[in-house]
Amino acid sequence: MSNNKFKILIIEDEANIRSFVETLLATNGYQVLTARTCAMGNALFLSHNPDLVILDLGLPDRDGLEFIRTVRKRFAAPIIVLSARTTEQDKVAALDLGANDYISKPFGTAELIARVRAALRTSRHAASAGALPGGRFTAGGLSIDYDRRQVFINGQEVKLTQTEYNIVALLSEHSGRVMTYAAIVRAIWGETDCGSTKKLQVNMANIRKKFGSRPGDNPYILNELGVGYRMVDEDAEKEP
Repeated sequence: MSNNKFKILIIEDEANIRSFVETLLATNGYQVLTARTCAMGNALFLSHNPDLVILDLGLPDRDGLEFIRTVRKRFAAPIIVLSARTTEQDKVAALDLGANDYISKPFGTAELIARVRAALRTSRHAASAGALPGGRFTAGGLSIDYDRRQVFINGQEVKLTQTEYNIVALLSEHSGRVMTYAAIVRAIWGETDCGSTKKLQVNMANIRKKFGSRPGDNPYILNELGVGYRMVDEDAEKEP
């Protein structure tokens, strides 16, 4: 059992789901706050400054996207959307507004806890190290040396172009979290036209080839179809 005592705010109007997620998180050692409406969620967020928010989008008083928009003006706390809305447009809208992750209902308990841990780890890492810290990222056989801008698979260096390296480094910095095509394009090229998305897909196809993965089989960079890409979570000390 973990004694991390991270504070997590659940904003969910369905009592059975709210209670289930609250019990699941408490059992895993987290402090939990709950709200039934967007207004209650805003008030609790401002008064308790939680480490992470689990947010439903279909709230009775207003859309959960409004909560993301409001919080992101001033705060960086990770937000995981837990929603019955499963269209690509809904996922992209939430992620582009600043949500860290998106889980569709119904969901698996192990998946939810894994995503919570990943979001909290990424958040701590970013706060302590700043963007693209010196040092190394490792996930299974993949290793990135940020200082030397080198990428290795199973100890063998993978020769990437500057743009390809920038994409891999960016995804690694947000490992465990899906990044939308538009967010990646903005960070790499500063543009968001359709042509840039095509450019991203071409670069990603080259990266996958160099990583030695067959189409549809990439153990390191997962394609969330129609939404974006997710780098597998970094090897790290797992909370017990």
